[in-house]
Parts: sequence; C-alpha cells; structure tokens
Amino acid sequence: MKHEEMIAKILNNIDRVMIGKRNIAELSITALLAGGHVLLEDVPGVGKTMMVRALAKSISADFKRIQFTPDLLPSDVLGVSIYNPKAMEFEFRPGPIMGNIILADEINRTSPKTQSALLEGLEEASVTIDGNTIQLKQPFFVMATQNPIEYEGTYPLPEAQLDRFLFKLEMGYPEKRDEIEVLRRVEKEVPIEKISSVISLEKLRELQEAVKKVVVSDAIKEYIVSCAAETRQHSFVYLGVSPRGSVALMKACQAYAILRGRNYVVPDDVQYLVPFVFGHRMILRPEAKYEGVTTEEIIERILTKVPVPIDRVSL
Repeated sequence: MKHEEMIAKILNNIDRVMIGKRNIAELSITALLAGGHVLLEDVPGVGKTMMVRALAKSISADFKRIQFTPDLLPSDVLGVSIYNPKAMEFEFRPGPIMGNIILADEINRTSPKTQSALLEGLEEASVTIDGNTIQLKQPFFVMATQNPIEYEGTYPLPEAQLDRFLFKLEMGYPEKRDEIEVLRRVEKEVPIEKISSVISLEKLRELQEAVKKVVVSDAIKEYIVSCAAETRQHSFVYLGVSPRGSVALMKACQAYAILRGRNYVVPDDVQYLVPFVFGHRMILRPEAKYEGVTTEEIIERILTKVPVPIDRVSL
C-alpha cells in the first residue's frame, strides 16, 4: 500500500466521526508522522477529545487518557512504585503516559508541577522515575487539549512547555450544515464506536521513517531560518522563535509533503505550516497588545517580507 493510500484511509476514518474538520485531522496526522505533539485550544464541546480517540482507533494504538484536574499529582501521570509485602520489594505501576496515543485532557486545569511531569516525555520520549530512565512506547504522540485561558480555574502553560508542542490548533465551531450532519449521525448511534483500525502500528512506523527521507533543499532550509530570524527582530516581538522552532517547522514540512504525495518540500508547505508552528512560540511586547496587533498578523507580515525561494528539486 502506498503512503498516500494509508494516510487517506486514516483521514476517511476520522471523517466518519469528525464533520468539517478535515484540516485539523490532516495537521494532527502531520504532527504524528513528524514525531511531534499537538495542543488543541478551544471551548468545550467542539470535538477535541473525539478527534484524538478517532486517530488512536484508526492506527491500532494503545490509547491512554489523562484527565487533568487541580489535585492531579505527577505520579498520577508517570506511575508510582508500590511496596509488595509478599515479594518484599517495590513494584512499579506505570501511569497513563506509558501508551502510544495520549490524550492530555484540559492540561491547563492542573498545577504547573504536574504539567512539568510531561516535559521530559514530550521532548525525549522517556521519563525518569526514582532515578531510572524509562523509554516510552513508539510511536509516542500527545494531543493535549486546553480551554481558553480566560476561563476560570485554568493555569497558563509555561513557554518551555508550549515549545514542546509542534502545533497549536483551534478547531472552532462547525458550520451550520456540518452541525446538522453531526445531529443526524448521533441520532441513533455513537459514530466513534463504529470505526476500527485501518493500518497497523508497524505501517505507521514505516510512514514515520519515510518522512525522514523527504528532501529539504538548502533553499528551503534557508527560507525556514529566515522566517524564524524575522520573528526575533520584529519590533513587536519580545521573544522570537528558537532554533527548536526552526527544526520543528522543517520536520512538519517533511511530514506534510508525504501527506500531499511528494518526497520533497516546497515553499507552499512552509507558508501553510508557519502559523501553526511559530504562533505559540512567540511572545509579543505589551505595545503590540495596545495597538491591537496579533501574532497572526505579524506572521503574515513576515511571510510577505521574506523572499520566497525559487528552487527546483531534482528527483
């Protein structure tokens, strides 16, 4: 089965559950193939949790859910060692982070201490417990959801943790016709219960390996770095995109090229993905807020300013 056929099967499976959110599904799969993670920010009830469950079921993944609450402890995420009196030794009981697809639901409702329990896993795909480093399952993909920060009972995610997410996405409310279709589908059955796996984890790993072989020309690399550099020099930006952000954008472009049936990256890939990769990695100065300038507007100006490479990849 060709790569684009496998991806099409996953997307079609998700479409059976999610109506009118094809772009979010594509970006989620892009992040998964690139080895990154996704932060979904939106109001409750728009289908964030359903998206993650549908993706996990489509790829035969070990799905785990962590419901973040103010009283959640790091050990509730990572696991805990419990003394077994019969064996007279401590036994480690793994936490929900030891899965393939992790739904970190309402991550900003828990304390910063518990949020930080995810940091090592997000970046290194490993966790350290009682001085021992444990490698997490592969593939390892976290899709975290959070409510908008203006809602009561939420804690803002620190910049270091935001930087670990490849994309920050917003689903938004569905169109009227899409919401009517949702009502039709759930009238007599629960669609998520009807979908099944369409590819194996082994096939998914093949896709992830194929992503690493996607060609990124020197001109495209220079384009990515130039876009990142502009965020550091902009007068309204206090903290620009780090080199980690540049690497994240390149990997995302490689995965997105696979989604589009190519084995090379084009400038359009970069332009499409920049807002999702750079937006949450930038901190604006107070004067930007006073003048009503948004991160999206700054990124749009940067893309207009940086020359687009005219490059042809020899295949």
